[in-house]
Amino acid sequence: MTRADLDKKPAEVQAMFDDVAARYDLTNDVLSMGQDRRWRKIVLDAVDPQPGEVVLDLAAGTGTSSQPFRDRGATVVPCDFSVGMLRVGKRAKPHLPFVAGDGTRLPFADGTFDAVTISFGLRNIVDPDAGLRELRRVTKPGGRIVVCEFSSPTWAPFRTLYIEYLMKALPAVARAVSSSPDAYVYLAESIRAWPDQAGLATRLQQAGWTDVEWRNLSGGIVALHRGTK
Repeated sequence: MTRADLDKKPAEVQAMFDDVAARYDLTNDVLSMGQDRRWRKIVLDAVDPQPGEVVLDLAAGTGTSSQPFRDRGATVVPCDFSVGMLRVGKRAKPHLPFVAGDGTRLPFADGTFDAVTISFGLRNIVDPDAGLRELRRVTKPGGRIVVCEFSSPTWAPFRTLYIEYLMKALPAVARAVSSSPDAYVYLAESIRAWPDQAGLATRLQQAGWTDVEWRNLSGGIVALHRGTK
């Protein structure tokens, strides 16, 4: 079993996600108490894929987040740097064109995609700012980005309870359902260390994205950021 540290050595993070791949979707569903399905629907509506558009779903994992884009008529490219995740996804969804790729060096030409999106994966890129710049590079002029990521609850008493859940309850629940529970200790720590809503908006702007805005989901546990190239 592999547990990465917050210095996010790429090989360690990749191995960690390889380890959790087998039961990743089930574990996420349990840990989020089913909210992950609602968040995916909100991401889909925010991207608003149109028939004929090409969408990059970065950190797509097993492709659960990618399938709805295809169902809307877009061409979706699920991309992830965990080969273990891609293998699980390809077995379940052989029709999706899974691509292995590093978020800081994407294997796509400039201006390839009408829209790019990443859900719960930006904080796992070794250099998130480089990742945001790279996502902008592969987006067409006028294209859009949607980032869905854990954030900071807006109500202080709830924020305190949430931190307690992250650091204590989440790893305990993960031990019951995950194929690699130690990985969720890292995930809890990475969520706690991640910038708040305004902080991520600033990083998007510094990466060159414009018209940046965000929307809080589930009381700020998750934030949805949008921007334009």
